[in-house]
Amino acid sequence: MPGFSTDAILLRKIEYGDHDFIISFLTRSHGKISVIAKNAKKSVRRFTGALDLFSVNQIHCVYPKKKKDGMTILFQADLEDGLGNIRYDVLKTTYASFWVELIHFWLEEEKPQLTLYDLLFFSLDALNTGSISKEVIHLLFMIRFMALSGFEPQIESCGRCKTPLDEIEQNRVMFDFREGRIICLNCAKGESKHGRMVSKGTLKQLFWINQNEVHRVDRIKFSGLAIKEGEALLESFIPFHLGREFKSLQFLKRLRQNNEF
Repeated sequence: MPGFSTDAILLRKIEYGDHDFIISFLTRSHGKISVIAKNAKKSVRRFTGALDLFSVNQIHCVYPKKKKDGMTILFQADLEDGLGNIRYDVLKTTYASFWVELIHFWLEEEKPQLTLYDLLFFSLDALNTGSISKEVIHLLFMIRFMALSGFEPQIESCGRCKTPLDEIEQNRVMFDFREGRIICLNCAKGESKHGRMVSKGTLKQLFWINQNEVHRVDRIKFSGLAIKEGEALLESFIPFHLGREFKSLQFLKRLRQNNEF
């Protein structure tokens, strides 16, 4: 029976009828795909532990026999890593939920994105093991995602006068959401209605983690201010450019506002 096998990260799962699930995966070889897992609620042998959110699996899919437009069928899923430490921590779950919601919304079906797959896998694994702080991994994922999606923020020099960041006199600059770039205060003059003030130190650290190998991210130490500024900047910039509010991001902000974390 024609089909394919690939590594895959589970992005979304919804019930379909009494026994089935419609599942979205981000795969190494096929990008984002949507498949139907028939009788998944009853099948122990084929899907045990493999259909949890964020789980990493080796999936085996087959194409429908009759309907050309029918959904690809998930025949079997072999669990490789359940990433259980994420699901037992509400804050980690919320971070990961935002990442997969972002990917699910932005990525077209069956458009291979190996770099994005590797980024999500690295971020989820680091979040699960705790090898890197969850706040830093969150910043890394967001700025790398923006670069891959074509909306990479330009933070190395003023977008108007081209003065390098290090040579800008002021310690803070304006980041303009519409233009996706920083503007020094000499050029900005309060004209932007869609922007946020941010310190040069925060921008330097964001630039560093965007340009260096992801495995080196633990070498940089973010201050509490840099983390808060970086989160505020990227969590505003992403919805602005994509034109969408994300439920998981709104929940994450409520957690912070309630001082639970």
